Amino acid sequence: MTTTKVNQQTKTEVETELVSDIPHKRIGLLGGTFNPPHLAHLIIAEQVCTQLGLDRVDFMPDFQPPHVDTKQAIKAEHRVAMVKRAVIGNPNFGVELAEIKRGGKSYSYDTIVTLKKEHPENQYYFIIGADMVAYLPKWYRIAELAKLVQFVGVKRPGVKVHSAYPILWVDTPEIDVSSTLIRQKIAKHHSIRYLIPDSVCEYIEENKLYGKK
Repeated sequence: MTTTKVNQQTKTEVETELVSDIPHKRIGLLGGTFNPPHLAHLIIAEQVCTQLGLDRVDFMPDFQPPHVDTKQAIKAEHRVAMVKRAVIGNPNFGVELAEIKRGGKSYSYDTIVTLKKEHPENQYYFIIGADMVAYLPKWYRIAELAKLVQFVGVKRPGVKVHSAYPILWVDTPEIDVSSTLIRQKIAKHHSIRYLIPDSVCEYIEENKLYGKK
């Protein structure tokens, strides 16, 4: 009995040491449908990463957002491909496919629980727009989620910077670009140059997305 207890304690101590020996990283998560990704996404990610001194920001495409009309979202494979193109060349950026691999509705709580199990050495910073902060009380298992991540709010003019949850606020340039605007411009055959990365624009044209002819 004594030997068994010693062995169990030793195993636990070894596991703890192994986790503590892994370099801890501060990882930002920028979730979204990215339908398509645009320059405002990139600017927000870069500003948050550099201002907070994060190791990197991972763009995290959702599979099926629980709060958005999914009829307008194109297939996940296209959105993932565009995100990968958008972040190429910036060492501060990465791509996290946890929600795509899991499928179903992309609840942030489930995603963070999975990520923290797979990467206990990481500290996660969940990036959201100021307009989304007001909706936090409606998020799935928000009280538990708030204990697992540090929320980072991106300030916007005219939006109150107050929340019952701890928020790190970051100032970023106000860029009035949205995925909805880009889809509308494509539908009207207007130029989207300089609103999205050239590589993403090429992908949209090559795959005739959003009605692109």
